[in-house]
Amino acid sequence: MELTHAYDYHGRTVIDRNGEKIGTVDELYTDRDGSQPEWALVHTGLFGMKRSFVPIKNASASGEDVQVPVLKEQVNDAPKVEADGELSEADERQLFEHYGVPYTTEGSTTAVGAPGAADAGATEPGEHGREDTMTQGTDDAMTRSEEELQVGARERERGRVRLRKYVVTEEVQKTVPVQREEVRVEREPITDANVEAATSGPEITESEHEVTLHEEVPVVEKRTVPRERVRLEKDTVTDEHEVSEQVRQERIETERE
Repeated sequence: MELTHAYDYHGRTVIDRNGEKIGTVDELYTDRDGSQPEWALVHTGLFGMKRSFVPIKNASASGEDVQVPVLKEQVNDAPKVEADGELSEADERQLFEHYGVPYTTEGSTTAVGAPGAADAGATEPGEHGREDTMTQGTDDAMTRSEEELQVGARERERGRVRLRKYVVTEEVQKTVPVQREEVRVEREPITDANVEAATSGPEITESEHEVTLHEEVPVVEKRTVPRERVRLEKDTVTDEHEVSEQVRQERIETERE
């Protein structure tokens, strides 16, 4: 499905021809007469802090995404061009050559044909080469550029912790002291002090005397008592992680023929 002029590019995800994410659209550059979208300035890189020009003239819609017929690696290796609201002829020529697009200046600086998957800087016989571009500068100085590593941090969900209360049963043993009554037989001889009580009854008879014995038995009862209150609190701990990435640097040397 081709994109129409009413298609809203801003903020959409750009994917390469293999469906791999490149970045999100920040600005749109059209040709000189403003009739056709020519380039998309796309936020790329790990944290979206790098901006690269991506050819969008022959892009198509892929759901909510914008699919371009180039590779993500080509975008990552694209020449660094300042996004100052307008692409110069030299900048656009350099970008076209990087993406393998034949370049023409007839009428306006637009691409002829669809962007291909050529290697960065590759040209066909008869096309303008890298050397021609370098000799068309405005002065006799050469700019040396290098990539600068920018790192940051973003928040993501690490996991979830919840409190769950459940019931377990355990055996508890306690020692309880208990008392009991036991009977013993006491015998005392007849003396002058107890002779009267001893002879107050009949001389020979049968009789019974009963004593009630008591004892204590363990008694167990359970009651619920609160012991503690438990809640979840979050602490922020700062760790240090090393991040490594390859950065490219341009070098300038002289050659004498």
